[in-house]
Amino acid sequence: MQEKSVNQTPVQTDILLWMPNAAEQIADEILVMDAQGGHREAFDMLVSRWQKRLWWHAVNLTGRTEAAWDIAQESWLHIVKGLTRLHDPARFGCWAYRIVSHKAYDWRRRYGHEGPFEIELEDMPGVTSEQGKLEMAGDIHQILCRLRARSQVVLNLYYLEGFSLAEIASILETPEGTVKSRLHAARIEFRKQWESLGKAAPTATPASGKERRHE
Repeated sequence: MQEKSVNQTPVQTDILLWMPNAAEQIADEILVMDAQGGHREAFDMLVSRWQKRLWWHAVNLTGRTEAAWDIAQESWLHIVKGLTRLHDPARFGCWAYRIVSHKAYDWRRRYGHEGPFEIELEDMPGVTSEQGKLEMAGDIHQILCRLRARSQVVLNLYYLEGFSLAEIASILETPEGTVKSRLHAARIEFRKQWESLGKAAPTATPASGKERRHE
């Protein structure tokens, strides 16, 4: 007897795509609540889940891997002190990123890194050894290094970290309309730099799933 093929509806597909992200969100919220209740293991798990992401955000704000580690550690100390005052566990990600942003901006002012900077490429996570993808990653890093700091930050948060416009506005403590304008300007800036390298320009800049849902 031939088995029937089950065709998933668009709604069912959206639910299946949403479930892993929802599970991660729920897990983080439970860990935050447990950590607020004094459970050390829950806090340690929270650190293991967020450490690299917060460090990566600091790298993109400072361009320095070692400085980013210091900033991440300082940020965790701040997180420890303020975690019990976080009323909504679902806001942990935005709250933690905002702390890292503040620490990174302090570092940049302290050491005079207000303009564009060159990102150290050693020990960077997520770089593939496949030649084609490696060249593409190198091109993207090269372009990001040429952009204004505000463009680097908003592109990283939106495309690499996957935050929505509203979440980025919360992280940067900037109106959502301003974030949207910065993202638009950053896309144009990135496109011009991309073309300056002799690359074929894309016909359009695709919007991410989050942007389509929130706009």
